[in-house]
Amino acid sequence: MAFTRISLGVVAFLVLLFAIFLPSVHPQNLAPAPAPTSDGTSIDQGIAYVLMAVALVLTYLIHSADMS
Repeated sequence: MAFTRISLGVVAFLVLLFAIFLPSVHPQNLAPAPAPTSDGTSIDQGIAYVLMAVALVLTYLIHSADMS
């Protein structure tokens, strides 16, 4: 009974040891990050166009409400 308990403890310890150290034996080579497709200027410009269109629509609605 004691031998079985000790052997199970040794097996559990070895399994834990292999689980911790085995992945580090052959680490994966990670590919470098891809270069950004835009520098952010086009995103800023798109946001500016949307805000300009919203301002134009709001101006039209405000002035058309004053006329009627």
